[in-house]
Amino acid sequence: MNSRTLGKTGYSVSEIGLGCWQLGGDFGPLSDQTASDILRAARSLDVSFWDTADVYGGGQSEERIGAFKDKSGVLIATKLGRGPQFEGMTRYTRDKVKDSLAGSIQRLGIDTLDLAQLHCIPIDVLRDGEIFTWLDDLRDAGMVRHWGASVQTVEEGMLALRADTCTAIQTIFNLFRQDAIDTLFPAAQRANVGIIARLPLASGLLSGRMSAATAFTSGDHRNYNRDGAAFYVGETFSGLPFDTGVAFADQLKHWLPTGMSLADLALRWILDQPAVSTVITGVSRPDQLKANAAASRMEPLEAALIEKLMDFYLEKVRPQVRGGI
Repeated sequence: MNSRTLGKTGYSVSEIGLGCWQLGGDFGPLSDQTASDILRAARSLDVSFWDTADVYGGGQSEERIGAFKDKSGVLIATKLGRGPQFEGMTRYTRDKVKDSLAGSIQRLGIDTLDLAQLHCIPIDVLRDGEIFTWLDDLRDAGMVRHWGASVQTVEEGMLALRADTCTAIQTIFNLFRQDAIDTLFPAAQRANVGIIARLPLASGLLSGRMSAATAFTSGDHRNYNRDGAAFYVGETFSGLPFDTGVAFADQLKHWLPTGMSLADLALRWILDQPAVSTVITGVSRPDQLKANAAASRMEPLEAALIEKLMDFYLEKVRPQVRGGI
């Protein structure tokens, strides 16, 4: 596994990381054994960046990571700002932020958080910026080593970058969401802020295994949030209507280089962006992680293909994306 530096944190992180939303059971039931097997596979593959949040499974994702014994050399990043203590994401205070971080520290079984990220909090809170000062204070108090922000739109990412002490931006970025290339990525590079790319396969659309007949369990956000009924529509299928996204994915299959799957193409394309530090992929089986990790060792895509993929996004995909970009 190749590694990159996560901005001014100085941390060395694996190019392919592990998204841990599924460890909370939010994509359907996941046994303790399977969760442990996924984490064990991550260790064996040198996947050294694990991303979780306090609300995944009501803390279950953090607890499962905390119970896993072999975490040496792993950077564990968590998120805060969407839990019940924030009362519908309307009331943020320094004490509530502190309590949220303390809960994550306890569940993860550690003394200090490597990286705490604001979890897609309201844009008005980002505009106000006072929460950045609270995180600075809690960093100085030893609760966190670094803080960053997980965002839903380019505008939100740019607001977080106003804080000199922000060290990482996690953003939706994939073949169906390319806008960050033009503004957010250059700004992050100038500030030496790491970029964590999430939803690299657009909730599975870019795995190449879905069809219009694909169904999801009732507890899977790809069922209950496919049109944004529960939270930001862009978090599910990158904001595309499901059938439209499947059709776009099928078109991309005609351009696959020899020996590449659609998932390979999607991951390699992200890794070919120099601003990206790591790509977090969520998996429900250990073998999926092994397949994802292989993208780190693949050759870069040809420039002509990258240009074709950009044109396809601008002309076909972008007009169909719902929610802010």
